[in-house]
Amino acid sequence: MAYIRPQTSQSLTKTEKIALLREYIAHYEEVLVKQGIAALNTKIPREVFSPVLEAIGETLLLQSERLLRENAEVQNFLENNPLPSRMAELLPDNFRVFALLLNALKQWVSAESAATDRFLLGGAARQTCREAVTHCIVTKESFDDSSELHHPVRDGRPPILLSKKGHDMVEGVTANSSSTMRTVLTEPQNQLWQKLQTMRSQRNQSWAQLREGCMAFLNPDTQCRAGAKSFANVVMRETGKSPQEVIELLDMVEDIRSKKAQ
Repeated sequence: MAYIRPQTSQSLTKTEKIALLREYIAHYEEVLVKQGIAALNTKIPREVFSPVLEAIGETLLLQSERLLRENAEVQNFLENNPLPSRMAELLPDNFRVFALLLNALKQWVSAESAATDRFLLGGAARQTCREAVTHCIVTKESFDDSSELHHPVRDGRPPILLSKKGHDMVEGVTANSSSTMRTVLTEPQNQLWQKLQTMRSQRNQSWAQLREGCMAFLNPDTQCRAGAKSFANVVMRETGKSPQEVIELLDMVEDIRSKKAQ
């Protein structure tokens, strides 16, 4: 069966979208009172999806072998991008094709993930989310340029705009969590994370803007706020990392924080 990106069967007007989001915000204001801040950072155990992920891994391996045998463009690409002799001995062609296919999958996942935000609200989803709320539901403070959009649950529901302080509270950003980062991340990852934190602070940007900018480089159709793509470009230039590598580190840090908050 050919993949078809999920599309909503109902088209909402701008007024209906704002009304939907305000009901959504009110819902989470009640949830905060009843369940506390942890309810804004709910994760499903990864083990639930292990069988599906195993099947995807098996498919990648099988398709890599098929592409190497049957796809002339893939074969030509390998020939046109040779390796030094010693490295060629260590990197077999089937692994090289697997790595190329895995990278294509990463870009596809990033684009499809961005599309989930647009399922209910359309192309201006993130801007609409900002227009629907007047204050941070965690801290009750007004918003400034450092506010960030946060997903309470990654099940297709829209993000909620939070102040930087509110977002940090939800994500559990404390001195202890910084220590946790150092023990979980590898040394190169930790060095990159420290550099990203410095760059973010110096430029008064948000993690959400960095993610949006990187996703915009991966998929030109991705919507991002003003300055996000420029910030991502600076980060990539100064760190030598690809947009996918930056997103992967952001995902890893988010995962570490969510596990610590549980």
